[in-house]
Order: sequence, then C-alpha cells, then structure tokens
Amino acid sequence: MKMPSTIKMYCPKCKTHTEHEIERVKKRKASELKQGQRRFRRVMAGYRGFPRAKPEGREKPTRRITLRYRCKKCKKAYQRPCIRAKKFELIGG
Repeated sequence: MKMPSTIKMYCPKCKTHTEHEIERVKKRKASELKQGQRRFRRVMAGYRGFPRAKPEGREKPTRRITLRYRCKKCKKAYQRPCIRAKKFELIGG
C-alpha cells in the first residue's frame, strides 16, 4: 500500500482542515516491569518448561500498521485506528 507522506485532514486543536505529516509508528521495547512479563520470568525460572503452547498454523498474511498524523500548523500529533497491509510505503516529500 502506498500512501502520501502529507495529507490534508481535520485537526481537533486547530478546529479546521490543515496539512498533516504522516509517520509510521515503530514498536518500542516491552517493559520488564509489566505484570505479564514479571509473571513470565517467575514461571520460566527454575527447571520448568515454557509456560505457553507454541502457536499452531501459519503467519497472518497482513501486518497491522500504526500511523501518526502530525499537524504542520500546531505540531499536535494524532493516531487513528490501525490499518492492515502486506506492504506499506510512504511516498512523496
């Protein structure tokens, strides 16, 4: 899927349609302090095996892509619900 790097859309802060820059959101490193990760580390410690079964079947054909839209006028950023695509590319400058 090809998408332009700038589009005109509604900005709730400016309360008008303005130019927005689009950027792809990268996944950050998961926190080691979250409850699920702490539970996983506790279960993995010692002589026990892996706590969950391996996923069966093949990989999904598409990936979820998260986009961040930043208003060029007020510099406020917004995220819309994710889209699914096999390939994703931002075009234009």
